[in-house]
Amino acid sequence: MITSQQMRAARALLGIDQRQLAALSGVSLPTIQRMEGSEGQVRSVVDTLVKVINALEAGGIEIIGENATSNGVGRGVRLKETASGRQPKRVLSMLFDQAHISEAGSDAP
Repeated sequence: MITSQQMRAARALLGIDQRQLAALSGVSLPTIQRMEGSEGQVRSVVDTLVKVINALEAGGIEIIGENATSNGVGRGVRLKETASGRQPKRVLSMLFDQAHISEAGSDAP
């Protein structure tokens, strides 16, 4: 499954608008608008959903499910909070946490 938030984020990463996604997937613009306007998981005819996901994946997007590991390489984003509202166990970020440690260490005499 894909959420409406993932669809919007995927379009943003690809730098395309709803009209372009509709053309790439062979789905109507009102259908894309309805899918992105929904709350949470997108509800749609399976064939339509597959067309949209295939178009996003063909553009280089990896759809990552909740609590799933990423099999791809490259940059990306994901929400810290789960659908149930709980935050997963904190994992140190290579960039942020090292920069934060460096800043804290620079105050030391």
